[in-house]
Amino acid sequence: MTNRSRDYNRQVLRELLKALRKERAGLTQVELSKALGRPQSYVSKYETGERRLDYVEVAEICQAIGVPVGEFNEAYQAHMKTGGKKV
Repeated sequence: MTNRSRDYNRQVLRELLKALRKERAGLTQVELSKALGRPQSYVSKYETGERRLDYVEVAEICQAIGVPVGEFNEAYQAHMKTGGKKV
């Protein structure tokens, strides 16, 4: 996998987490950060790509926004298949 592919995959991950936070959970960065017990900058940094997330962190974010990890994975895969278009 090329760096370009990895960068694109990470971008899709960030965009999907942000969309779920805003559209599905209706949370601001501040509200999510409080639910995670982290500073608001944590959410901002992973959403802008300044910080990378590991699997455990993605699972914690999913739990905080009320999306099962399996459902998130399905949405991510569908998002990848459609080239980033909403599904």
